[in-house]
Amino acid sequence: MTASDAKQVEAVRALVRDLAAKLDLNAWVRLWDGTRLPLGKAPTSNLEIKIASPGVIGAILRKPTLDTIIRQYVEKGIDYSGGTLIDLGREINARDRGAKIKPLDALKAATKLTPFLFAKPEAAKDTHGYDGDIIGRKQSARDNTGYISFHYDLSNEFYALFLDPEMVYTCAYYTDWSNGIEQAQHDKLEMICRKLRLKAGERFLDIGCGWGALLCHAARYHGVKAHGVTLSKEQLAFAQAKVKRLGLESQVTFEFIDYINLEGQFDKIASIGMYEAIGLENIEPYMRKVRSLLTDDGLFLNHAISRKAKKAKLFKERVRPEQRALAKYIFPGGALDDIGHTVGEMERAGFEVHDVEGWRMHYARTCRLWAERLTARQDEAIKLVGEEKYRIFIAYLSGCAISFERGTARLFQTLASKTAKRPPALPPTRADLYR
Repeated sequence: MTASDAKQVEAVRALVRDLAAKLDLNAWVRLWDGTRLPLGKAPTSNLEIKIASPGVIGAILRKPTLDTIIRQYVEKGIDYSGGTLIDLGREINARDRGAKIKPLDALKAATKLTPFLFAKPEAAKDTHGYDGDIIGRKQSARDNTGYISFHYDLSNEFYALFLDPEMVYTCAYYTDWSNGIEQAQHDKLEMICRKLRLKAGERFLDIGCGWGALLCHAARYHGVKAHGVTLSKEQLAFAQAKVKRLGLESQVTFEFIDYINLEGQFDKIASIGMYEAIGLENIEPYMRKVRSLLTDDGLFLNHAISRKAKKAKLFKERVRPEQRALAKYIFPGGALDDIGHTVGEMERAGFEVHDVEGWRMHYARTCRLWAERLTARQDEAIKLVGEEKYRIFIAYLSGCAISFERGTARLFQTLASKTAKRPPALPPTRADLYR
């Protein structure tokens, strides 16, 4: 070992000692030379964070962003063993309440890593991010088709590895926490239909219909005339084939079109996991458009991931690092609203809100099960999309599970009617939902 190598190892040892004293995690750090350092006072688990080379630390020091960390993980500069990313996230969540790292502590830590400033990392390829405008604030400049295609046209076969047999890619609903993903997704589809009080012969629209599961369920079990819109060619082909296979051609139709260009009138409308994709600046026209498509006595169910409400804004909202990373690698063009603002926008558009239900822990379990199912079929996934994309999805699903568990992300279903000038087409209580 050269003198330079020894200085680098000793610098990491000092940093990990400080972190272990503050965080006291039941985990370890494994260095490139095999050195194993405790991240807590007396860890007993086999959970390890592995650092492949000094260049990894050098890369993070030179550009300390979440994007750098993700790229290092995707290309195995940073890895883990002895558990899952969810295990690691839960460990940090459980320990960090009383162990915050202050800015001064971070500065002191950085000064200990000066031996890594000139350590050269492996050249990061960065070939898996979206190439265009990942934020897309203005509707006129948004590439909605490109955004949707980037994520959903990856491969139907890939998504089938971790989704349920009906290919439902939104939060499941657990009437019992021991239920598996198949039962929970069936129960979710049924709950949506019940909340909308679907009746035989009604015209039902699903905005962002995915692989068609909700529309097929609504047609088979509630007798509606269902129509779905999507901007994913892969999903459209799958959904059309499914309708033909089930013999539902007279009840279920699909259209490749942006919702903003859709015309017609529908008795009931659902938007399940699509609201997050429109961008915050486009919520007002979204609400107006949905309302214009709804009959006077119709009902609208908006199902969306949400974030915490922020304090009064004094400056223009900036995009947080985790949001930018999610937009670059997973969902370009997307953004999360808070539920108070969503309800306010609904009312400003002329809706009357009747019911808001939080499903945060339902999505935490859903994402965890998806991550576990994808991990169990790692080899098949890598053959379909490559190891880098597989690792991006494992990080994404695991990160979402942790975010929902700790409450930094939420999920709400909001039911509304078009007007308050007449009684809504709803029973006096929720009792019918749980028969």
